[in-house]
Amino acid sequence: MSNRAEAGPAGLDLDPMTPSVARMYDHFLGGKDNFAADREAAAKVTEALPNVAAVARTNREFLQRAVRHVAECGVDQFVDLGSGLPTQGNVHEIAQSVQPNARVVYVDHDPVVISHARALLSSNERAAVVRADMRDPDAVLDDPDTRRLIDFSRPVGLLFVAVLHFVADKEDPADLVRRYRDVLAPGSHVILSHAAVEERRNLGVANAYRGANAPFIARTRDEVTAYLDGLDILEPGVVHLCEWRPTRLEKPLAAGWTAVARKR
Repeated sequence: MSNRAEAGPAGLDLDPMTPSVARMYDHFLGGKDNFAADREAAAKVTEALPNVAAVARTNREFLQRAVRHVAECGVDQFVDLGSGLPTQGNVHEIAQSVQPNARVVYVDHDPVVISHARALLSSNERAAVVRADMRDPDAVLDDPDTRRLIDFSRPVGLLFVAVLHFVADKEDPADLVRRYRDVLAPGSHVILSHAAVEERRNLGVANAYRGANAPFIARTRDEVTAYLDGLDILEPGVVHLCEWRPTRLEKPLAAGWTAVARKR
């Protein structure tokens, strides 16, 4: 296999030699939509953080609980930034189980994600996938599918789940969140999870992600909390994985922070 990018599904550019954070996450969740380079990089992450698969599953469970809560609050439109590969209990499945007419836009730029998500959503008129880099809010917000499905004059559920730790400091993740937050109507909710620098093994994880298509930057609770400035953070606040309104007892994982916040 050559080192050049190949034509992937539906003609999308695909580089199987560069580890993809989306495909690595798919591997941690037990998925099959990944390449040897992704699995090799994932093995290095596992060496640094042996319970990374449990962390990935727990993060996914947080997403599902948070989306269900926001939908139960009456929100019927969602934007999932850096959505990753489809798996069980996707945002549209959770949201539409509560709000049957809920509309969902998934945003990612990995060609494998785009191909699989489009196939999954081909028969769902109230959900779409946008190929864009979440670090470019204008491209996301101005995309025809976003404009078709999402009415930003009404409350939106906006997801930054396990994605901001792939945004470098020089790209100003706080400003990125602010730019999205500013277009949200009152009553909108922001759902966020982020790798915790308090988990010292995450320092080794950062080294393992070198060579992937995005860096890995764990951050402190205070840094993550600051991303939600101007929003009302719902109880129980910014807490470790497993601690945001758990449905079962489980040992808290210090690997990440989670929070849901509402715009006044």
